[in-house]
Amino acid sequence: MLLRHAKAVPQGAMADEERPLADRGNRDVPVIANFAASEGLTPDLALISPAKRARETWDLFKTALPAPPAQQFDPRLYAATADRLLHLVRETPADTRSLLLVGHNPGFEDLARALTGSGATDALIRFGGSMPTASLAVIDLPGEWADVQPRTGRLEIFVTPKSLGGQAD
Repeated sequence: MLLRHAKAVPQGAMADEERPLADRGNRDVPVIANFAASEGLTPDLALISPAKRARETWDLFKTALPAPPAQQFDPRLYAATADRLLHLVRETPADTRSLLLVGHNPGFEDLARALTGSGATDALIRFGGSMPTASLAVIDLPGEWADVQPRTGRLEIFVTPKSLGGQAD
């Protein structure tokens, strides 16, 4: 699962990594989190970017889960390319059934495009190759994490706050 951080405040004079969620972001995450919980989308492991907006997104998201999964804040997720993200996916412990990454574009949408070879029609249409803030992509991957290859995944679910009746993308 790929969860892009929710809408953050403009950078202004602060460091990019310190940007907190905007009011809209704080409203959007519960919409996505409640959907994930209602669909049973509970990860075994969550890898989260250390950027403040990603940490705040995760903090809001995990409150909707029946039980918080194991979590790791991994600096390699910040400003990661699709190749770096794929490397992180391949490092996932073999006993992990479901992985959630919480991070940033353009890496997330690039990775989703790279992994997706097929998918549910509505998910593919909604995705359209881009991941707005607070969007969630659920990609079913065959085989072992260490063997994940491009274009082998199936995009099962793609939702945004807007598609669930929340804020505009």
